[in-house]
Amino acid sequence: MMQTAAILWHVALLAPPGHKGIALGLVGLVRVLPIVGFSLVSGVVADVYDRRRVMLITQSLMAVLAAVLALLTGSGLSTPWPIYVLAALSSAAGAFDGPSRQALVPNLVPREHLPNAISLNTIMFQVAAVVGPSSAGLVLATWGVAAAYWLNAVSFLFVIGALLMMRDVRGNGTADGTHHAPGELSLRAAFDGLRFVFSQPLIRSSMLLDFFATFFSSATALLPIFAQDILSVGAHGFGWLYAAPSVGAVIASAAMVRFVDRIERRGAVLIWSVVGYGIATVAFGLSRDFWVMFACLALTGATDTVSMVLRNVIRQMQTPDHLRGRMVGVNMVFFMGGPQLGELEAGLVANWLGAPFSVVSGGLGCLLATGWVAARTPALRRYRRETSQAS
Repeated sequence: MMQTAAILWHVALLAPPGHKGIALGLVGLVRVLPIVGFSLVSGVVADVYDRRRVMLITQSLMAVLAAVLALLTGSGLSTPWPIYVLAALSSAAGAFDGPSRQALVPNLVPREHLPNAISLNTIMFQVAAVVGPSSAGLVLATWGVAAAYWLNAVSFLFVIGALLMMRDVRGNGTADGTHHAPGELSLRAAFDGLRFVFSQPLIRSSMLLDFFATFFSSATALLPIFAQDILSVGAHGFGWLYAAPSVGAVIASAAMVRFVDRIERRGAVLIWSVVGYGIATVAFGLSRDFWVMFACLALTGATDTVSMVLRNVIRQMQTPDHLRGRMVGVNMVFFMGGPQLGELEAGLVANWLGAPFSVVSGGLGCLLATGWVAARTPALRRYRRETSQAS
């Protein structure tokens, strides 16, 4: 998370005059292309091979790429193109890491504890998302961009150590005789996952909600413009704005650990949380006060976390283990593709009509898309806690 914030700041500094919005939008594009290209095959890899070992490989690769980025930055970069290349390579490694990581969680806990495990996992992610960008602001202002990249490279060693400490974990799917894989790395196995996802209205609609919300409400990529040109708050202010969504997300995550099992109308809560996300995005774009904007971003993080936990509960509990990696692989196109393509769209609109207009119009687009998905999917509107068992 520190490196993600540092890359946006770094690209904004190196961008040609008058093209900052496009340069920032390209960061999202180079990240999403490997995800779209590898999502299907990476899901099959997570179902065929030991998920823990796959993560050991991907984490090692991402550590090396972060170190290379730090070395290049330290030697003096004058153009953002090497950053784009390394960001794309890291995204490719992440495309294989994500399905194995998420599919491994149900192998670590009993099924009845899965909703709480997903909430705890969300807390882990969001705490890092608070500490990372806020620390990035301090590191960028004190030691420079290269230091942020070096710290990221070192952080992978802790993940690798945690993976090596795991013992006796069933780390890949088990076949049921009706679908291809495990044991079969093939195109047919990949399309099994695709067919499964689009045959399940609940899973399909939860992914569409995720995609449209993050595509239209990707204000994060434009934060350097708000920090540098609109608010003039510098690297420290940028770090806090970037971390603001995760501040709200940590609070919401803690509440979800306690209350996720008590939410009765999960479908309705999911839909309204995405509506709240869109409204908070519009309010952020309209404001010019730092702390009001911080609060709006925190609200986007809180509402997104509620929807994220419920989306993950739906998908994990509705998907059999032998298809879980492939389901996550397909979901990566929506989960990662939405915000990354949204960053490109936001950057293009910001370069044409300004950053505030880009954010406000994106929030309104999120609201319209959410209404469309809710209207087209009655099963999601009616989804309740009693029906949240896998078929």
